[in-house]
Amino acid sequence: MKQIKAFIHPHRINLVTEALRNSGYCDISNGTRCYNLTVSTVQRLFTSADPALQRYSLDLAEPVVAESKLELICEDDLADQIVALIADAGKPGPGWVFTTDIQSAVKVS
Repeated sequence: MKQIKAFIHPHRINLVTEALRNSGYCDISNGTRCYNLTVSTVQRLFTSADPALQRYSLDLAEPVVAESKLELICEDDLADQIVALIADAGKPGPGWVFTTDIQSAVKVS
C-alpha cells in the first residue's frame, strides 16, 4: 500500500477531488482500493511569488501561504496513476505530490 500526500493551491482542490471521484481508479464512497481520503487546510511557511496569496500568521509570527493538503491510501498498482491524475488536475498552480510506502496498517474497530 502507498500513502499519497498532495499540497495543492486551495482553488484547485475541488477539481482534484472531482477528478479522483470520476477516475474509476478508486471508489471513494466505498473505500475500495483507496482509503481515508482527507482534505485539510494547512499553512506553508515562507513567502509566495504572488504577494496576494501570502498573509502574516500571528500564531506563527511568520509569513504563510494557505494550501490544501490531500491525503489518501491506495493499492500499490494505483499509485502512479493517482499521482498523475492529481498532478494534472492541480494544474496550473504550484504544488507537490509525495508517495510513501506503508509497511503495515491495523484497522481499529
